Amino acid sequence: MPLPIEKSYTIDAIYALPDGERAELIDGKMYMMAPPSRIHQELVQQLSRIIGNHIANNKGHCKVYPAPFAVFLNSDDKNYVEPDISVICSTNKLTDKGCNGAPDWIIEIVSPSSQRMDYLTKLFKYRTTGVREYWIVNPMKETVQVYSFEGTEDSTQYSFNDKIPVNIFTGLDIYITDLLK
Repeated sequence: MPLPIEKSYTIDAIYALPDGERAELIDGKMYMMAPPSRIHQELVQQLSRIIGNHIANNKGHCKVYPAPFAVFLNSDDKNYVEPDISVICSTNKLTDKGCNGAPDWIIEIVSPSSQRMDYLTKLFKYRTTGVREYWIVNPMKETVQVYSFEGTEDSTQYSFNDKIPVNIFTGLDIYITDLLK
């Protein structure tokens, strides 16, 4: 018996979704996105603020974009993601539609429905497309998994109570617990 053929989607399918529906596309496979929780949104807002303030206070040129923000990881029409937070330092990657290529730093806030995607699928995709730093913030376990893909690759797990250094920015440490007070 022949194996079923899985449908392959393009970015056109993302743009054809009904208003209010969101999805991501990785290697032609579409992944629908559930609405975020309150704690998810609080973390996105607070982290975006802290990062943006650090960039502004240091007269940096990087830009911070919270979701929904389109990231076209490859130069094809089969990869489209909306990371919870994208930090882009090469402003030549930015267009009116979003970011063409890998952001320098991506933060994903884990929800029960996104764990497999964030810890496996996106980890591989972000690493292989040139993301420099990737954080997976897990409110359920109160942990942050930090991946640094520059030089000697490294992965470190922190608790929300730990001082978490940002590898791509000198002098920026984040305490997640302080953001949730």
